[in-house]
Amino acid sequence: MAETVSDRLDRQHLAILKEAVDNTNEAFVTIDLNHRVMFFNRAAERFFGYGREEILGRDLNLILSPMCSRDHKAAVDRYIQTREKKMLGKETEFMVTRKNGETFPASISFSVSEIDQELYFTGIVRDLTVTKTLQEQVSKAERLAALGQVVAEITHEIKNPLMLIGGFARQVARSVKEQENADKLDIISREISRLENLLAELRELYRFGKPSFSDLDVSSVVHEVLDLVSDEARDRHIEISSQGVAYPVLIRGDRDKLKQVLINLVKNSMEAMEEEGKIRVELDMNRSMAHLLVADNGPGIPEKDRQAVFDPFFTTKPRGTGLGLAVSKRIVEDHNGTFSLESEEGKGTSIRIDIPISQTEERVDGDNIPSDGRRAAF
Repeated sequence: MAETVSDRLDRQHLAILKEAVDNTNEAFVTIDLNHRVMFFNRAAERFFGYGREEILGRDLNLILSPMCSRDHKAAVDRYIQTREKKMLGKETEFMVTRKNGETFPASISFSVSEIDQELYFTGIVRDLTVTKTLQEQVSKAERLAALGQVVAEITHEIKNPLMLIGGFARQVARSVKEQENADKLDIISREISRLENLLAELRELYRFGKPSFSDLDVSSVVHEVLDLVSDEARDRHIEISSQGVAYPVLIRGDRDKLKQVLINLVKNSMEAMEEEGKIRVELDMNRSMAHLLVADNGPGIPEKDRQAVFDPFFTTKPRGTGLGLAVSKRIVEDHNGTFSLESEEGKGTSIRIDIPISQTEERVDGDNIPSDGRRAAF
């Protein structure tokens, strides 16, 4: 029997529809009344980690957790008995487990089809990983904005009285003759300075909004910081060695903020070693990133503390605020960079910062990076 025009069009429409569904970003999984998988598109293969040859004709339980399997079978049986569409057409969220054991958040909606008096159930699954990440980022930004406003108001109210107390303490100290009283006033002045630094770090940590960027040479920032800490390092008998590329490394950034980060890192290393030790500062780059390393041979960070060092107010120093690393990490992230730490007890700590170079620094032919790899001390 010859194929009619209508039959040919139906066949074409079915092929087009199947190809479209097979290539969509959503996972399509269709089962029959016996829970056997009848259709499993390419997105489903990516989501669940199973190939079609492993799934088709098999029980749906293969890709469901025991709880999901129980609930799903109950829902299918309920529909068959009542024909009530409680879950059909609605979207619910759940955690999907891949073949390798990884999980990710997903949403699923169900539909039912009746073909030749047989029922088929289709689940359409969307990966919510990106959506959840964006939601968390928005939520975090909103929390930071609200907290930043509170911190700004509180620090403003505290800062002025602190300045007055510190100023009066220094004035009185100049006229006090008794050493004991002079020592007490000196303690007051030092504590006032510490509190003022704490307030400044709090404002920086909970500041909302991006800093103002301009093109800057990272190597010149490193040079400035090493000059600033050289006297203190010499007094502590700490040797600071440095190595950098022998040409400018341009990024888009806030010079003062990056300078603050590097000062924090070098001083952290110095305070960890107390007396004697070595600090190494290195600057390098490739076609897209500037790489800055600050490493020391100090006592290192205990394993139990390594995850907590970036938490605000966590510190192992007797007089530390616990905000230095948290603020530094925030600043680097504001520069679209990454901030990573490695440490081993008894061997030291190293922190690596990677920040994208300025677009004006990039060259397609790489003519801004000498082929001989020249390096120089700062």
